Amino acid sequence: MVELTLVHWIYVIVVVIVLAVMIMRRDTLIPCIIGIFLMGLAAGKGIVGSAGGIFNAFVVAGVELLGIIFIISVIVSMSRLLEDLGANQLMIRPLVKLIKTPGQAFWFTGVVMLLISWFFWPSPATALVGAVLLPVALKVGLPAIGVAVAINLFGHGLALSSDYVIQGAPTITASSAGIEVAELISQGTILFITMAVVTISIAYIMLKRDMRNGKLEVKRTTLEEAISDEKEISPVARVAAGIVPIAFALNIIAMFKLGLTGGDATALIGGTAVLILVILCFLEHKSKALEKITDYIKSGFIFSIEIFGPIIPIAAFFYMGDMGSFTQVMGDGALPVGSQGVLSDLGTALAAVAPMNKPTVAAMEITIGSLTGLDGSGFSGLNLAGAVAKIFGTAVNGSIAVLAALGQIGSIWIGGGTVVPWGLIPAAAICNVSPMELARRNIIPVLIGLVVTTIVAMFLI
Repeated sequence: MVELTLVHWIYVIVVVIVLAVMIMRRDTLIPCIIGIFLMGLAAGKGIVGSAGGIFNAFVVAGVELLGIIFIISVIVSMSRLLEDLGANQLMIRPLVKLIKTPGQAFWFTGVVMLLISWFFWPSPATALVGAVLLPVALKVGLPAIGVAVAINLFGHGLALSSDYVIQGAPTITASSAGIEVAELISQGTILFITMAVVTISIAYIMLKRDMRNGKLEVKRTTLEEAISDEKEISPVARVAAGIVPIAFALNIIAMFKLGLTGGDATALIGGTAVLILVILCFLEHKSKALEKITDYIKSGFIFSIEIFGPIIPIAAFFYMGDMGSFTQVMGDGALPVGSQGVLSDLGTALAAVAPMNKPTVAAMEITIGSLTGLDGSGFSGLNLAGAVAKIFGTAVNGSIAVLAALGQIGSIWIGGGTVVPWGLIPAAAICNVSPMELARRNIIPVLIGLVVTTIVAMFLI
């Protein structure tokens, strides 16, 4: 076993500080930046080398996350154009005729939110699904709070935590855990399904109970009133409403036929989004397309950078736990001979001195993941969830991928927009309900789901 050095202990101390800061709902960038600097000093790089190490760590993290930043940017760029055209509502409108009862409205809203979130990200999907399906749900007797619950749990819960298509969340978690994205997704699928089935089922049962007891007020409206101010649908919007679902359906077929996973699958989705953006810009704006596409690309990148700007410094610190990233920043020889990286060394040391077992590490992983979600973003804790998964998985000789998926579920379901009030404001606003009321309605189903999912994970680690 490699002897732990000052570098290892600084890493541990900073992780604890980061966790404490997150619990206090404060930003963690400063502790992470200072942590990189102190690790540089402990590795013998001096003040100049340690200061340069901060920037180099940012670069390493940025390179790791660049693909995800790009894919989210182009997807949002395309969705903004579809929104301006009115094609997004046109794609969903034929389906609303299928909704006849409050139960159908809940599940239909949720499934549509899930599918759109997988391809277009939950943030833009929230506005689309809420604007189109809320009037329909109200018409058939589903309370607005029920629509908000469906949007939250299916979109910001299930879709964002599994993230099968864009693969933003699993990429961040897997890179910190030192595993492949495909491994995390495949081994975590049972956990994703367990969490979704338990949480959403309980939320629906509670919703139906309160509707039956008269605790929820239903403000009925008519579909005609809700869509009376919609703009006229242009021919280009009709074309867009046709080619977008067809194009992405062909993407899915190509992924299965060609065995595309991870970065290859993401590249296909991103490239398709860019081509659709180019085609629709020329069809709609004609001679002004050269300038308009720049506006849409800029808006997409602004959205993406707002999400990932604070995450890169956090990721930079946690990537220092990996041997490859640490060596890129600090150079060879900064760790003792025989070291497998800060995280692996800590996991080995923990296994040697602590009575660790699989139930214990599963409980610790979900607790840490959930605590990191308290900042309301859901993403800022993914690096920590992946890092501690590697430590715990090494300590018990278990599946790092299962632990990483478990931590990812805790971080995103708590912070991604289902429980923390300041993280679910978009859904609450689009449905005109109180964020606090929505958080209170979600919290019991989500907590029960986390407990059951953790128990399942104990048998899979």
